[in-house]
Amino acid sequence: MKILSKLNEQQRNAVEYNAGPHIVVAGAGSGKTRVLTYKIAYLIQEGLEPESILALTFTNKAAREMKERIRELIGKKADSLWMGTFHSIFARILRIEASAINYSSNFSIYDREDSVSLVSNILQYLSINLENVTANSIQHKISNFKNHMITPEEYSNNIASTIAEKKIGEVYIEYNKRLRENNSMDFDDLLLKPIELFNNHTRILQKYKKMFKYILVDEYQDTNNAQYEIVKILSPLKDKLCVVGDDAQSIYGWRGANIRNMLDFEKDFNKSKIFRLEQNYRSTKNILLAADSVIKKNTEQIAKTLWTENPEGEEITLIKCSDEKDEAFQIAKKIKKEISTKKLSLNDIAILYRTNAQSRALEDAFRREKIPYKIVGGVEFYRRKEVKDILAYLRVLSNQDDEESLLRIMNFPQRGIGNTSITKMIAFSRKHNLSLFKTMARVFEVIEVKERIQKNVKQFRILLDKYIALQSKLSIGELTSALVDELGVLRMYKEENSQDSVSRYDNVHELLSSIQEFNKEFPEATLEQYLAEVSLVAGIDQYDESKNSITLMTVHSAKGLEFPVVFITGCEEDIFPLNPRFDSDSKIEEERRLFYVAITRAMKKVFISFARSRYRFGEVAYQNKSRFIEELNPDSVEDVIDGSNRKSGRRRKGDFDEYYQESYDDFDQERRSFRVGSRVSHDIFGQGKVLAITGNGDTQRITISFEDSGTKQLLVKFANLKLL
Repeated sequence: MKILSKLNEQQRNAVEYNAGPHIVVAGAGSGKTRVLTYKIAYLIQEGLEPESILALTFTNKAAREMKERIRELIGKKADSLWMGTFHSIFARILRIEASAINYSSNFSIYDREDSVSLVSNILQYLSINLENVTANSIQHKISNFKNHMITPEEYSNNIASTIAEKKIGEVYIEYNKRLRENNSMDFDDLLLKPIELFNNHTRILQKYKKMFKYILVDEYQDTNNAQYEIVKILSPLKDKLCVVGDDAQSIYGWRGANIRNMLDFEKDFNKSKIFRLEQNYRSTKNILLAADSVIKKNTEQIAKTLWTENPEGEEITLIKCSDEKDEAFQIAKKIKKEISTKKLSLNDIAILYRTNAQSRALEDAFRREKIPYKIVGGVEFYRRKEVKDILAYLRVLSNQDDEESLLRIMNFPQRGIGNTSITKMIAFSRKHNLSLFKTMARVFEVIEVKERIQKNVKQFRILLDKYIALQSKLSIGELTSALVDELGVLRMYKEENSQDSVSRYDNVHELLSSIQEFNKEFPEATLEQYLAEVSLVAGIDQYDESKNSITLMTVHSAKGLEFPVVFITGCEEDIFPLNPRFDSDSKIEEERRLFYVAITRAMKKVFISFARSRYRFGEVAYQNKSRFIEELNPDSVEDVIDGSNRKSGRRRKGDFDEYYQESYDDFDQERRSFRVGSRVSHDIFGQGKVLAITGNGDTQRITISFEDSGTKQLLVKFANLKLL
């Protein structure tokens, strides 16, 4: 077939095979996406109807790119494919079949923050107060239980043994009960509820088994137990199943991914066949030599050896730094040299780090050196407070049972409805088996609430009723613009006129613009469809590779991307690998796979930096070089560049030292917005509340009670806190 002429022999064999379940082990840069897209195009050209193909991915970005490539090969037939992320595809099926599992099709989808808020409310409702156990940590446990398909009853009856675990079991039971009452699901439910649906309704299962005649799964190494179970349940009668992945890039064990799904595929699916894609088209020989020398240290893997016809290329450059400031300075200098000598664009270069906390010094250096940059995977746009506030309004208009969203907006903008009054209303709603939304209409019966506040609640309910009725008369864009205008949100942020409020003002404007764009692309879309779309947007989905700037991101965010030049920073024990002293061998192997992913993002050149000391958790920590550096094949590495011993001895005044003074002066301005009682976020410790601020200038300290990590005292200068 003509379209297969561009494939190598191994790729073509994988595309043409159609005699049973098969797994394509696709090494980094070996054409995984090409095989998937060509296979789907090939199946359609061979007579399979596009709507009978289910193609499951892990990011919306991957789904969009693949569908566009398939469209280029076969035309508009590609539009009929069932292609998308596990979560988006099964959210779509759950909306169609919602009544079978006692849900309404307009159910809300809770993100992690919504789920933590629900757990917090349940802890208060059940009067549970466990030492060193927070709402955040309990939500994480619940998510882990769901990823491993452990029900609340199973956990409470068969697993929980201590008093604390029994209490967590109570929270888990109430959590699931509240989700159903709120006509809501969390992200994990989008994978568990389909299993419940298919197991309990044979007719519905047969409907989809008949509909999907071929299933393809991308990034199979990242599937968790629930995703594996869905694939098994839906697997077509003739085993028309193709999964593609790379066990060497399995890096999501911490969120439930099970590498055994990849390693045991041949055991799990009878008469299955394995195809190996080992020719790399992305990287130079030296980069592959370095990557291979590291990953070969892992014991759990499918045997393969990457090779390439690309040039030998440059060796890996190691940069030894005195601290994180020196590291940032050296990287900025190297970037300028790479751009000038190799005529590269800014977006040809990526800076990768293990944790988000490492970006601060890099950002400071790039601002000083006037190097444009963008951060991928920071606070995602749709997770920003002001954006979530507006979306919470829309979720209540769509689903009045969504209590968490209603609680979020009950007193935003401020309308004099305090926590005490809300608590009394919730107690009334529980006593009379009402939703909080219905309680608002009967607020005058809640005699514990003052008359003035009762009137405020009534007016708020009238406002919501007005916009609920307007849904059928206005487009989503018109509805949201009118609502935001009546709420006076933009006016409020404009009048506040602080750096923070200006940013929030811009973000609300951006949200309104994005809704208008969605409206233009899908003029017939309902509010429920828009909310379903944005609830499943991930940080990497918003990555704009056309913007000419340096890319800063975690290694996890970089998976699936490639750049001519890659800097891998912070390669020290306790950072990369993260906490090796306390990790099992399996976790170290996952950290090693993560390092392998970092190296194989590069096409032409890799720089690896490490520091002798680094500010961590508000104090100086002395670092040891990462074991992964020692595992690199010496033939792939050039001599260490010792940035801390440059010939100049000390930088010129007006260069590096002055730069850092200026950047921290800027940070002084930024941190003035912190107040006792402020809610803040830290990349390592999570979210917390400011208890005290002492001192000033470089020695100013801030005491914070973190939900996950207890009370910490940090130097504001280095804490990299974000105001929530």
